[in-house]
Amino acid sequence: MANLDSIKLPNQWKVLLRGFLESQTFENIRTAYLTELKTGKTLYPPPSMLFKTFFLTLPKDVKVVILGQDPYHGAINVTCKDGLKLVPQAMGLSFSVPKPLPPPPSLKNIYTELARTCGFIPPDHGDLSVWGERGVLLLNAILSVEANKPASHKGFGWESFSDEVIKVLSENFEGIVFMLWGNYAKKKASLINQSKHCILTAPHPSPLARGFVGSDVFLKAKQYWLSCQKEPLDWNLE
Repeated sequence: MANLDSIKLPNQWKVLLRGFLESQTFENIRTAYLTELKTGKTLYPPPSMLFKTFFLTLPKDVKVVILGQDPYHGAINVTCKDGLKLVPQAMGLSFSVPKPLPPPPSLKNIYTELARTCGFIPPDHGDLSVWGERGVLLLNAILSVEANKPASHKGFGWESFSDEVIKVLSENFEGIVFMLWGNYAKKKASLINQSKHCILTAPHPSPLARGFVGSDVFLKAKQYWLSCQKEPLDWNLE
């Protein structure tokens, strides 16, 4: 089994997830991932960003969980002072892409819904790191992917890991807003104690689905926080 010191996660998350991190299931995930790296395959997000969401949002600070399915599998050419640079879209945060990349279609719909209900001003970039710093755990169910091969790491077991994250948050804390968008994410509701937390479901924000814009999912989150006498989250990115 992996030495906990060799797992690049903050200590607070290691304590919460210790049982899983010491399991054969996690060792299998780790072995499959490292094998892909050793064979020279390009993996997204870049390995240094694999657990980025956990570094931005510590367990005690989690206010919202937004669940995505798997990382973006592409990269975009960006003009810089040295010429063109290929920038991976995946950055270890669900729905987010690094600056200066523009927001992808699903994120554009998220911005549209926020603007419609929360006075949000959509930026020209798709970097959601500020949300992470404010308590939004941007969690993908599958944490890695091979470049240009969507869902290529579906069989690694990452879903067991992300399910465990949801379960330990549900068990150890109260008042978290879990945003489950689309049929895939909605299935995770069974992992959450609904008497302790707020579960908000909506259609997936992808343009291929319909109904996310108009779902009031962010307005409902604000109403929940106000009902609990908590300060609503500031979603603005600028």
